[in-house]
Amino acid sequence: MIKWLSVITLLALAAGIGVGAWVASTGNAGLVELATQVGHIGDLWLNLLRMTVIPLVVSLLITGVASVASAASTGKLAARSIFVFGVLLVSATAFACLVFPLFLALWPVDPTAASAFIGRAATSEVSAAGPPTLGEWLAALAPSNIIASASRGDILPLVVFAMMFGLAATRLPPDQRMPMVGFFRAVADTMIVIVRWVLVAAPVGVFALALGVGLMAGLAIAGLIAQYVVIVSIVTALIVPMAFIFAIVWGRVPPGRFLTATGPVLAVAISSRSSLASLPLMVERSRDALGVPQRVAGIVLPLAVAIFRMTSPVANLGVVFFCAAVFGVKLGPTEIIVGGFVAIAISIGSVGLPGEISFVASVAPISMAMGVPIELLGLLVAVEAVPDIFRTVGNVSGDMAATVIAAKGEPAILPEEIAAARHG
Repeated sequence: MIKWLSVITLLALAAGIGVGAWVASTGNAGLVELATQVGHIGDLWLNLLRMTVIPLVVSLLITGVASVASAASTGKLAARSIFVFGVLLVSATAFACLVFPLFLALWPVDPTAASAFIGRAATSEVSAAGPPTLGEWLAALAPSNIIASASRGDILPLVVFAMMFGLAATRLPPDQRMPMVGFFRAVADTMIVIVRWVLVAAPVGVFALALGVGLMAGLAIAGLIAQYVVIVSIVTALIVPMAFIFAIVWGRVPPGRFLTATGPVLAVAISSRSSLASLPLMVERSRDALGVPQRVAGIVLPLAVAIFRMTSPVANLGVVFFCAAVFGVKLGPTEIIVGGFVAIAISIGSVGLPGEISFVASVAPISMAMGVPIELLGLLVAVEAVPDIFRTVGNVSGDMAATVIAAKGEPAILPEEIAAARHG
């Protein structure tokens, strides 16, 4: 259903821009007023997505961090895997923070299209937040009132609170911890159900949003969206060779062997756009083509699919950098560091579902933390199917690389397994 919905939504995006541009060209005041009113349906649809962001992010982070901490306590292999995930995530995030501004400097957004879109977004009274001082930023990390922070959309304090809450939950006895973690997992699943419901109406919502944009910007906005798709897709795709380099240098796997092992996995990832759907083949290729012990692949890869998404901070930051360029928001080192931190935290708790479902919930917190308006997300979700292919390909490449790195130095057969075989 998601694939067909993506196609229909993409067609609705094109139709909305085209109809809006045509209405503007007619100069008919009645048609312009009608198109303006229809555009508010898009605002409603976007607000329906927005309302799931806070509960979904907090719930996913609490359950995700609790899972990470629990996994680390189960053994050295899991702890080493989490360390590898962290190194790869930080490296990918730093890469994104350096490369995206460079791309946008070499290929700046069209000022005409950007100004027209800002004129459309101005009706929603959205403004970028001014950068805080270092002292103000540090003081704001600990929210004095969680409810107030949520109502204001202050994401970074909520992320800190959720991570501390998840870590603290691991210190509770199982009979107290498990029901609480189950509750937050149920909240996250409920929010995802709501998001699925809202996405059923994505063609209508996106058409309405695009109608208003086409009314203000005409067909110039199409070039802006195409530029977004190209930039985010290229930079996200570069994570694949980065993962290969980590596997070759750190995991000490010959390049040809790693390429041969991952080839079938990448094919499944492209067709399914799901790391979870690629998991069985990843286990098989890691074991048979890369020589990873079964017990290692059986621990590292499920853990990777659950909590490690190497391209998540990359692609999500790309969306925010592009939106900042459109709205003319200047991002300094402080905003970029904050965005990188939030992007990594969000990637830990993000859901392993196609990008259209998790797009707004993953990107909006980063945008809000960096002071970038999120009005453009309702349109960009319509073309998320293209960058999402590269997200998945990069993720499974990172999963395979992390597996061979974590397996390095791990014996093929444990001493206790040898002893059991002798006695058997």
